[in-house]
Amino acid sequence: LVTEAFQNWRGMTEAGGRRIKRAINIKQSTIHYVNEEELEHFRKIQLLSGYIDERKQIIDSFNNATGADRSLPLNGRNFTNMGLFRKYVELYLKNHPQVHQELLLLVRQLAPTAQGLPLELYLFTATTSWTEYENIMSDIFDHVTAAVPYFGLEIFEDVSNPLRMSSAKTDTEKMPVPVKK
Repeated sequence: LVTEAFQNWRGMTEAGGRRIKRAINIKQSTIHYVNEEELEHFRKIQLLSGYIDERKQIIDSFNNATGADRSLPLNGRNFTNMGLFRKYVELYLKNHPQVHQELLLLVRQLAPTAQGLPLELYLFTATTSWTEYENIMSDIFDHVTAAVPYFGLEIFEDVSNPLRMSSAKTDTEKMPVPVKK
């Protein structure tokens, strides 16, 4: 009876949300341990201040219990700018009015690649409307992308790829030039 493939949207409609599953690639060389001065800077971020205070107690307790030599950040446990950024994005999404709070929400690192360390956002919007979904997704990634430098991180961009640069140049060369009459 059915000769063509079809998409079943029933689950999306019943759940009341559309899935967003997208990653941004962080330049790995920008990931570092956070010093006390940086930690004070991050405490000014309202979404993070409570998390930092709570987590710092856990970290300090662990380091004291294990007798970690704190003269090197490698010893014991410590904050990283990437870990704080990941938590910030999670808290941002948990407080976003257009994110479905009853469905799964994850902010996770994927395996590192030659294009950086992927930070994947997996969440659902609070609407099934395609137009609203696209706007919500764009707003979220606008915000997340703009927040990256505040954490001393950079988004990976492959500007050294000669194939990409030559194809971009070729595409530009093919574009018609407006002619004045």
